[in-house]
Amino acid sequence: MPGETYATPMQQRIWGAAILASVGWGTGTVVSRMALEKGAGPYEIALARGALAAMAVVLLLAARGRLRRPGGVTIKVGVVMGVFSMAVPFVLGTIALQYAGAGFVALPISLVPLTTAAMAHLLLPGERLDTAKVLGLGVALTGVAVLLLSGDSGLADGGRPLIAGVLGLVTVVTISAGSIFSKRYAGEYGLMDASAIQFSLGTAMIVAASIVMEGRVGVGPLEAWPLLAYLAAVSTFIPVLLYYWMIRHVTATYAAAVGYLVPLVAVILGVVALGEELQPGIVWGGGLILAGVILTDRLEHRRAAPPSR
Repeated sequence: MPGETYATPMQQRIWGAAILASVGWGTGTVVSRMALEKGAGPYEIALARGALAAMAVVLLLAARGRLRRPGGVTIKVGVVMGVFSMAVPFVLGTIALQYAGAGFVALPISLVPLTTAAMAHLLLPGERLDTAKVLGLGVALTGVAVLLLSGDSGLADGGRPLIAGVLGLVTVVTISAGSIFSKRYAGEYGLMDASAIQFSLGTAMIVAASIVMEGRVGVGPLEAWPLLAYLAAVSTFIPVLLYYWMIRHVTATYAAAVGYLVPLVAVILGVVALGEELQPGIVWGGGLILAGVILTDRLEHRRAAPPSR
């Protein structure tokens, strides 16, 4: 019909990738809390995610006959992503789950598009920080303040939301930094090769952190292994590949929009599967965070839309 618009096949693939990545990451916080309840420690969960995902990508490369020495840019991107988008967020994010519910911990992830936009303004030509993004960032940060100061963690026993929130914010900043770096070199590195380096290096860093902090390297109790396998495949390996693919085809800010659905998935499943509480601080703080992100997105789309005739 006249006036109707339809998504192109590429747009459909991009949104499909964003939804799958969001569901993978969103369920990851819930499944991680399940693994904690089964007796797995934070470092064991992070290690299992990294090690199993590294094995998967290396085996896939070998099966396709593409296990080769990567180029300099691929190594550089893989190293940076291994540190900023895997080792640090995996460990800190899992530790945060000891102090707050899955929904609470996932909410700050919504900030990734805005923190990515702020960093892109400084580091990437053509991705400037405009009034819409500043306004959205202000609303979202107000939501963060409400979330952290409310005292609500989503756990019946109270938890320690301030600690969990700070750990979550550090995770957001490191993920955004990794996204900016990989976007800067988009198209110059091998997707699977960079992923192999990211997972392998990230795993090595988690092993080192576990030895330093706990004096040992554990694999978790047997009953937690199915959960750890899910985390490695569905919440790590697949979403990271999809995210790399998106970064190649859209702006870093647009790719970071996968964070829109992550907290919603985590909050809903946290309540249904873990019996977490939907407390006022989470509702109001989370609502403001999502409002800031969505407001920015809508204003950006309105500004970019061609004028009607």
